[in-house]
Amino acid sequence: MVIGIEGQFPGPILNVTTNWNVVVNVKNNLKEPFLLTWNGIQQRKNSWQDGVSGTNCPIPAGWNWTYQFQVKDQIGSFFYFPSLNFQRSAGGYGGIIINNRDVIPLPFGNPDGDITLLISDWYIKSHDKLRKHVEDGVGLGAPDGVLFNGLGPYRYDESLVPNGISYEIINVEPGKTYRFRVHNVGISTSLNFRIQNHNLLLVETEGSYTVQQNYANMDIHVGQSFSFLVTMDQNATSDYYIVASSRFVNSSASARATGVAILHYSNSQGPASGPLPDPPNDFDSYFSMNQARSIRWNVSAGAARPNPQGSFKYGDITVTEVFVILNKPAELIDGKWRTMLNGISYLAPSTPLKLAQQFNVLGVYKLDFPNRLMNRPPKVDTSIINGTYKGFFEIIFQNNDSSVQNYHMDGYAFFVVGMDYGVWTENSRSTYNKWDGVARSTTQVFPGAWTAILVYLDNAGIWNLRAENLDSWYLGQEVYVSVVNPEIEVDTEIPLPGNTIYCGLLSSLQKLGMSEFLCSNGEYIYEAQDQAQRFKFSGGQSVAKPSRTVLVALFIAMLGAFLR
Repeated sequence: MVIGIEGQFPGPILNVTTNWNVVVNVKNNLKEPFLLTWNGIQQRKNSWQDGVSGTNCPIPAGWNWTYQFQVKDQIGSFFYFPSLNFQRSAGGYGGIIINNRDVIPLPFGNPDGDITLLISDWYIKSHDKLRKHVEDGVGLGAPDGVLFNGLGPYRYDESLVPNGISYEIINVEPGKTYRFRVHNVGISTSLNFRIQNHNLLLVETEGSYTVQQNYANMDIHVGQSFSFLVTMDQNATSDYYIVASSRFVNSSASARATGVAILHYSNSQGPASGPLPDPPNDFDSYFSMNQARSIRWNVSAGAARPNPQGSFKYGDITVTEVFVILNKPAELIDGKWRTMLNGISYLAPSTPLKLAQQFNVLGVYKLDFPNRLMNRPPKVDTSIINGTYKGFFEIIFQNNDSSVQNYHMDGYAFFVVGMDYGVWTENSRSTYNKWDGVARSTTQVFPGAWTAILVYLDNAGIWNLRAENLDSWYLGQEVYVSVVNPEIEVDTEIPLPGNTIYCGLLSSLQKLGMSEFLCSNGEYIYEAQDQAQRFKFSGGQSVAKPSRTVLVALFIAMLGAFLR
């Protein structure tokens, strides 16, 4: 069983352009609460639409709710996924494309086609059984397979791959160049992506144009997104393998945890055959780190705005606060398995943090998350970071776990300025890249290593900082950053939406009746103010600016699928 959207697995691609307003109506036909979050979409001034437990009440089973946000000053490749209850392991995800405005040229020639590939580890167990395993301290183990756009592997080896499995075929024309947007939407496994006999020209990652470099393959870690230009320059004596193979798992499991799709030229002379292209050596601990260090920001390219990306000289800004955030493997706290950041396992309150802040509800959270690990027993708490508006934070992630951990920050793109093995010290700053470290929203931290990021807190709201590895996240490895502008007369946040769902200590605020809102394109959308009546339509606040609006309806349901 998979979580499908509009009867599809994966869900439909959301294809928009910089500064468009997006209205997404979600009907939850699951038997449990649901939220969608938008990985890498910054939701400028609008954490109300972020779709995580700290900002939104869940959409209960049978209800519907409308997200409404602007893709303000962004371009690039992103994805959406379910943020609650381990649901991402069952699907519910899809790609997001934010195109440049016509007035801003691409820093490369217009590709002949645009192809989205969602690669993911896959576990045969249902998401609720996986969730129970994690709660019981069993762990996820190696995946049962790797999917390309929801499909299993091409039968590249009859001894490993059973007959009759559907696989992805990418049809191309010889001599043409295509943009491949590749997202690791899995839950725990780093994947190495490669196309047999073809170079991958990296051009963009998570909304930042990169220095253009060719790679034979790319390690794509959980939650990360990349764009490559791939030219069809081979003689097409046969089809070619597209491979996503697991990294850093034991060798006995790695063979089954390999996804294989097919690149098919229109003049291909036969099916793909023979061995897969070689992966990197798993025993070379520096290969993946050195590859990550080689990814650089294209400082001369314009992106969402005409001025070059490098106009923001992050290396010249004075750091206002430093956090060294240490993780550890899961351990028992009060008889339950929990993961922690700086000794605190996050406890999600029944009242979302953002609503508690809006209505001055005391006792829901504490603004006391420590800058470093403190000398005290680990605990479960709702402790968040008190971020200074327009402050410049340095955050060092220190990974004391035995696997690659990946961290994502909602609301921002941060600069990845350094990573290395060992323990971070003050002297590690001498290795920082202060000029063209890439700006992105998800970074990997290798086991026994550290990664340093810099982030400018210019987006007011409450923002989730989390492990993208789903088992770590589910057991408490997350924190929120509260960023409030003290000048209350300045309009730095969008007001509380009219269609807000209330829960927890604010459940009594759920209103009765139905209101309608006029969208900027002249169409009416509806807000069910008493969600308990389960109206068929719901909506969001009206759009103030006369810019392009795209309306999307998403029906979320469990689908039966045969996936080996």
